[in-house]
Amino acid sequence: MSNVLLKMEGISKSFPGVKALSDVKFELCSGEVHSLLGENGAGKSTLMKVLTGIYQKDEGRIIYQGKEVEITDTKMAQNLGISIIHQELNLMPDLTVAQNIFIGREPRSKFKLFLDENELNRKTQELFDQLNLNLDPRAFISDLTVAKQQMVEIAKALSFNAKVLIMDEPTAALTDSEIETLFEIINRLRSNGVGIVYISHRMDELKRITDRITVMRDGTYIDTVITKEVPIDKIISLMVGRQIYGTSKPVIENVTDEVVLEVKNLNRGKVLKDINFNLKKGEILGFAGLMGAGRTEVARAVFGADRIDSGEIFINGEKVQIKSPNDAVENGIGYLSEDRKRFGLMVDMDVKTNIAISSIKEFLNPIGWANDDKISEVSKEMVEKLGVKTPSINQLLKNLSGGNQQKVVIAKWLTRDCDVLIFDEPTRGIDVGAKGEIYKLLNELAQQGKSIIMISSELPEILRMSHRVIVMCEGRITGELSYENASQEAIMSYATKRIS
Repeated sequence: MSNVLLKMEGISKSFPGVKALSDVKFELCSGEVHSLLGENGAGKSTLMKVLTGIYQKDEGRIIYQGKEVEITDTKMAQNLGISIIHQELNLMPDLTVAQNIFIGREPRSKFKLFLDENELNRKTQELFDQLNLNLDPRAFISDLTVAKQQMVEIAKALSFNAKVLIMDEPTAALTDSEIETLFEIINRLRSNGVGIVYISHRMDELKRITDRITVMRDGTYIDTVITKEVPIDKIISLMVGRQIYGTSKPVIENVTDEVVLEVKNLNRGKVLKDINFNLKKGEILGFAGLMGAGRTEVARAVFGADRIDSGEIFINGEKVQIKSPNDAVENGIGYLSEDRKRFGLMVDMDVKTNIAISSIKEFLNPIGWANDDKISEVSKEMVEKLGVKTPSINQLLKNLSGGNQQKVVIAKWLTRDCDVLIFDEPTRGIDVGAKGEIYKLLNELAQQGKSIIMISSELPEILRMSHRVIVMCEGRITGELSYENASQEAIMSYATKRIS
């Protein structure tokens, strides 16, 4: 391709005990959407952090608009026209759209004493007009949907006259219609000559929106391919360099008739209405539905994170009172939240502490001190058993990839020896290779007699993993499908079926 905007050559970066990048190269052209692809831990984020000045490279060079540059900090990257939109949006909810976009660069009144709100809103509207965005500069961020907040982030990046725009998992929290709107904006940016680095694990999106794909693996450059010329299987093969755990269905023979968990007539305000279901020993029970259907609300209610108005919960046939997460854990229920960083992990603490925290009483000696040797022993066993990729059990969790963080959450509940495990979006934000490992692990747990509730927005994932599928719509269960009868069409039929 011609009109090269950016070149990264021979980029290397090391951290204590870890070679994060080794002789990596990457190229971006004006008006190109170029996907950077690889498993979690492949080095994608590190490479982009080097480009945006968050990290300093150890070796290599960056050539931008034909000139070699040293990007020493994030402000320099922004001034050069290189902006990044992180997966976790970085906006201030109590400020207006316009205030967020021009924070620190606000226009001032004649004597520089006061903020000129009218000029601020005018400049923001002018930016929206250029992007054809239907947003109100005066609206508060807290009142916007995630999709609209993402549009604000794009506008903010372009307000720096960005020529390179990095998008990290931009569609992770968007609906199909919102994704279409995002793609329209990307195509407009592409036609205006903006080079876009698009990081996503959704293969169907990459096929639709990208021109080229660069694949990384274990901190090294693997290959760059033209998207339309390469089948998805080939791309996955480049990513993982190994056989992915197959697409086979779970083993039905392992499911018994023994009911481990039963929920009867569960209600909570307007979000949950007359929820009834059971979970059998060795079963993976899938929960499907559109956004807002109430799947996560069911999980939080069963786990005691949200107080219910009415209903009954039975564990192994006995009625239990679950009024808090502690009650749930005491009754053998573990919950892996869809937002693992907020509710499942302590990312600023090490691996072994995260693994032991839910079972800490088991690791205390008679005088109440934690037995570090015992914690280390159990943590090492779990890291080995689950294949957690970490330099050591003393590594801070925030330095692990998303897939490995997810394994640590699982290790935490296995250490607690929970019989019922609720997985809410277990593979969100992790790559295809790590997904395969999580799928394999869930099937192994089920075969060992663990009972699993799996909530997922990805229908292929639900169909691949579930022995039965519960479908929800607007806070109600609208259908139940057996292993044999489950299909995308059947699930969507129930997912859009309102019950008045």
